Amino acid sequence: MSSAPAASVLFVCIHNAGRSQMAAGFLRHLAGDRVEVRSAGSRPGEQINPSAVAAMAELGIDISDQKPKVLTPEAAQASGYIITMGCGDACPYFPGKT
Repeated sequence: MSSAPAASVLFVCIHNAGRSQMAAGFLRHLAGDRVEVRSAGSRPGEQINPSAVAAMAELGIDISDQKPKVLTPEAAQASGYIITMGCGDACPYFPGKT
């Protein structure tokens, strides 16, 4: 019997190429399918930072298949928790979200 994830988390930074991708990778690794994990950026980059991929690989976590994604209102609304990561005014506020 499969159950729905207990929570949905969206990690946001400006380029979605380093911090938010790493955070999402850690949560996927630690929570497995118990938590739905997303990441996005207010101004996504072209690719994930190779240093972030290498650092995570050193810990046995593979994020090499991830791509930067644009932050959309739909992704925010579908997430129970939104964690912004140092993007200041470049990350919009979504009322009603934890």
